[in-house]
Amino acid sequence: TLKGVFYQRAKLIHPQEDLLKGFHPEDRKHHIIINVGGIKYLLPWTTLDEFPLTRLGQLKFCTNFDDILNICDDYDVTCNEFFFDRNPGAFRTILTFLRVGKLRLLREMCALSFQEELLYWGIEEENLDWCCKRRYLQKMEELTEINEREDDLIENETTGETVEETQIGLCMKKLQDMVERPQSGLPGKVFACLSVLFVTITAVNLSISTMPDLREEEEKGECSQMCYNIFIVESVCVAWFSLEFLLRFIQAKSKFAFLRRPLTLIDIIAILPYYITLLVDTTSVGYKKPSSGSIYLDKVGLVLRILRALRILYVMRLARHSLGLQTLGLTARRCTREFGLLLLFLCVAIALFAPLLYVIENEMADSQEFTSIPACYWWAVITMTTVGYGDMVPRSIPGQVVALSSILSGILLMAFPVTSIFHTFSRSYIELKQEQERIMYR
Repeated sequence: TLKGVFYQRAKLIHPQEDLLKGFHPEDRKHHIIINVGGIKYLLPWTTLDEFPLTRLGQLKFCTNFDDILNICDDYDVTCNEFFFDRNPGAFRTILTFLRVGKLRLLREMCALSFQEELLYWGIEEENLDWCCKRRYLQKMEELTEINEREDDLIENETTGETVEETQIGLCMKKLQDMVERPQSGLPGKVFACLSVLFVTITAVNLSISTMPDLREEEEKGECSQMCYNIFIVESVCVAWFSLEFLLRFIQAKSKFAFLRRPLTLIDIIAILPYYITLLVDTTSVGYKKPSSGSIYLDKVGLVLRILRALRILYVMRLARHSLGLQTLGLTARRCTREFGLLLLFLCVAIALFAPLLYVIENEMADSQEFTSIPACYWWAVITMTTVGYGDMVPRSIPGQVVALSSILSGILLMAFPVTSIFHTFSRSYIELKQEQERIMYR
């Protein structure tokens, strides 16, 4: 950069400087004074020639006093000073853009306010430097999500207020408060507690059903009293989940939007296996394909075991009532780039250390534990993630040096994105907590 380029293209006028002293009328042909929030700058007209579409650039084309007032808030003819009642802090970034064409985002400024300043001064968001543009777009995405949730909440409230005060309307309003807003009153809290209780019972019931004795009975086709009790408990829990799903579906104003929600899809995937298992059990009892032998029954048993394993998805339903799980899901959605970087780092390191260790161990070690490079990939994964099962261990000194390098690299690579993910988690938790407080306040 040339020396003095900032001073030549824009100069800050200190408060003690006398503007009228030494002022000549012909100077207005070369310079203008911009007063933004009480802070004054001296700009040559040549600085604005490169930005004719901005608000300041349009001042040069004004021919009368009315045109000037359409662009700025006030104008002093004596010293050719234009007044703008805007944020002086944000104008510093605008002034830097006019000086050298670099637009930066202030870290302490709200993204929405900065967007309004850009719209006011007529500067496009595409002019943001790449280092600030990603942070700006991330802030705007988070703000858009918050506004969408606020709009949905306000729309639901206004729709509920405009509904005709009939008996059905009042019942639907109470039903919505009970199933969607646990903080609305005693029915909502009881409903939420019952939902969490049945999820807990289902998880315990699923764990008990995998005991060796019960599995032996299942393989033999027998059913003891314990097995029958487990089936009864599971049926009661699924009945409650089905009732809960129907109540949420009935009170939803947009059925299609309700079915597209992630938590709704989890409910469907968790409930359907029970009914499919009943259907398969009913159709397979006493039925056997004539030419299939035991292969058909083996396939049916495999399908049943897979469907029963899907019951673990009931635990995901706790996200409806847990602010921590909701924060975890929101953080995972916002940190896809960081997770992608972490996966990329690990893949590159694994692709580097696995072949290197394979070559060293096959050349210098007596025992051939590392039979192939794909087998070394497994070793690299558990080593870099510091799990270390010990099923594959390098024996030679160079191999142990490579293992130590992979361990240290894994620790460093895993730590790189953690700071960004932590800040996103903290910010998401604060947003969801504030939203919950706003709902309780309403």
